[in-house]
Amino acid sequence: MRALYILGERGYGRIYGPQERADIAGLVDVLADMQTPESIAAAPALLAQVEVMLSGWGAPRLDAAFLEAAPALKLVLYGAGSLRKLVTEAFWDSGVAISSAAAANSVITGDFAYAQILMALKGAWQHALRMRQQRRWSREAVAAGLADSVVGLVSLGKVAQRVASLLRRHDLRVIAWDPFVDPAVAEGLGAILVESLDEVFREADVVSLHTPLLEETRGLIGATQLRAMKPGAVFINTARGAIVREDELLQVLRERPDLFALLDVTAPEPALPGSPFYTLPNVVLTPHIAGAQGRECWRLGRSMVDELRRFLREEPLRHAVTRESYGRMA
Repeated sequence: MRALYILGERGYGRIYGPQERADIAGLVDVLADMQTPESIAAAPALLAQVEVMLSGWGAPRLDAAFLEAAPALKLVLYGAGSLRKLVTEAFWDSGVAISSAAAANSVITGDFAYAQILMALKGAWQHALRMRQQRRWSREAVAAGLADSVVGLVSLGKVAQRVASLLRRHDLRVIAWDPFVDPAVAEGLGAILVESLDEVFREADVVSLHTPLLEETRGLIGATQLRAMKPGAVFINTARGAIVREDELLQVLRERPDLFALLDVTAPEPALPGSPFYTLPNVVLTPHIAGAQGRECWRLGRSMVDELRRFLREEPLRHAVTRESYGRMA
């Protein structure tokens, strides 16, 4: 079977490490590594032969023109998360199979969110910034601590499920709001489902956002929820900035200096020069690093190598995305 790497300028080496590339070469005939639209356009003969496309960030849009140029294509392996900028109705109509490394990335993102939750409950960021501002050592209470605390999860998808499973080892309570999750899933994770989004914000010492960005979730969280947070509570966003009405978030953070925000994402991204997110004393801003970084990216490639093996053995794909499941994805 003939395969082709097609990625953006960051190249296949970022996602498919040396071992992954060696394994792929032992499974299929790799025709080329294409990194730019120009290189793709200049090689119509290769596209006409390709049966498996290995890709990731920077992949070409799978529209009617691309599919026409690749009539033998049977499988797309996308070694990254969101498919929003990639797939089209023409692709779904084509019958070509596609797998995404979103599940592998959710483990990495979940680990980051979990670490931020522990840091927030211990007041690590709060203490560090306060001591920098005051230029003195201080241990006055700024956080709840882990024991008997409440962590609130907004949505209970793959990332939040990873977070909940890790939090089970601690002496705290996890509550979650997700009107679409199977209650049995929450029960298996030890998470208590609550009836409203507002309840999560009222009850939790730390609220961690994991909702996918869809038209229905854009601007989901605003001042009403944020103002209801407990004294000294922390809001964490590793999902997408546009789920939060950020002008209202900034307003509440100014009104309530006791609250704290750990933001790995903003809208727009990066935050505009001069944004208060860079200077507010109760905000820590990180540059969208919750997902795979460095060698972590090879874990995404590894999950796609495993999918390629399943495909060649004519086994069901573990991470296949369908038209129906795509509608619920970030």
